[in-house]
Amino acid sequence: MGRVVLVTGVARQLAGRFVRRVVRDPDVDRVVGVDAVPPEHPLGGAEFVRADIRQPVMGRVLAEHGVDTVVHMDVSAAAPPGGGGRAAAKETNVIGTMQLLGACQRSPAVRRLVVRSSTVVYGSAPRDPAVFTEATPPKSLPGGGFAKDVAEVEGYVRGFARRRPDVAVCVLRFASILGPGADSPLSQYLSLPVLPTVLGYDPRLQFVHEDDVLDVLAIAAAEPRRGTLNSGTFNIAGDGVLTLSQCARRLGRPTLPLLPPAVTWAGTALRTLGVSDVSPEQIRLLTHGRVVSTVQMRETLGFEPAHTTAEAFAAFVRRRGPGLLPPAALAAAVDRVAAGLGDGVAAHLGRMVATDERRSAAGTRSAG
Repeated sequence: MGRVVLVTGVARQLAGRFVRRVVRDPDVDRVVGVDAVPPEHPLGGAEFVRADIRQPVMGRVLAEHGVDTVVHMDVSAAAPPGGGGRAAAKETNVIGTMQLLGACQRSPAVRRLVVRSSTVVYGSAPRDPAVFTEATPPKSLPGGGFAKDVAEVEGYVRGFARRRPDVAVCVLRFASILGPGADSPLSQYLSLPVLPTVLGYDPRLQFVHEDDVLDVLAIAAAEPRRGTLNSGTFNIAGDGVLTLSQCARRLGRPTLPLLPPAVTWAGTALRTLGVSDVSPEQIRLLTHGRVVSTVQMRETLGFEPAHTTAEAFAAFVRRRGPGLLPPAALAAAVDRVAAGLGDGVAAHLGRMVATDERRSAAGTRSAG
């Protein structure tokens, strides 16, 4: 008998892709997909169970199907496919996770739990370290939004791990997920024709490709290979970083630098119009950035991403199409401006030096 894997949130595209992948795993006997609404995409032969994880029904689902591995992917900043906005997203993230963990705790068959998390748990602040490790505490606890959801979810998962030490628990903290099918508040922001930015800041950003997300989820959900440990908390991101200005140039989209209060106002306006969910936590990310260490991902989990941060972003750009300005022309224009500014600064410094030399020579003659 192979393993029986249950995946939550399968109405979302990424979870649906993961289900179709797990179905092909020869070590998996059955796959059960759970969501409150039927998915609009195929699940590759997996059995779909329509159930709301916010309700106390998951215990019966786990028992009826003999589930031994749970992959909880229904933790997201985006609203659930059934609608409901931010309130529904918070309920699904927090209340849904509580109900699911309660069901797992009561099920003796469950032996492995994988939880999708996010690097937003570290926050973004001006005095943050240059690189976050899994052991780095945030400078301050999040006051709301998706970051607070993730902090609460991880707290509940740690409590579950203490109560069920026989279950291997793996928490994957993903950097911003990008790729051809990316659908998140950040991808919505990057799709705007003009990108509002915070005046005076150029944050460093990390991305992870959708395909790498599926690969690392498969590793976390599988039986550990020799020399690896599929339990613990791991940062997941592609190699390298991109600054926001680099992202804008590669997208071919102009930026609109604004003072911080104006950026907050613009984010509120975009949310009200339903164009993009530029939340306060996203504004902090677009101000201070965030970079995480992936040493444990490689050395302990044994995962090596196939795509760098730049490659994940390039896949997103190819799918979204060109912006208002051709990326190559925009990059060349920026380089010319930078070179012109550099030449101007050099010329100004040269004039200052020449003036100082003349004054020094005049002072020497006067003293003589």
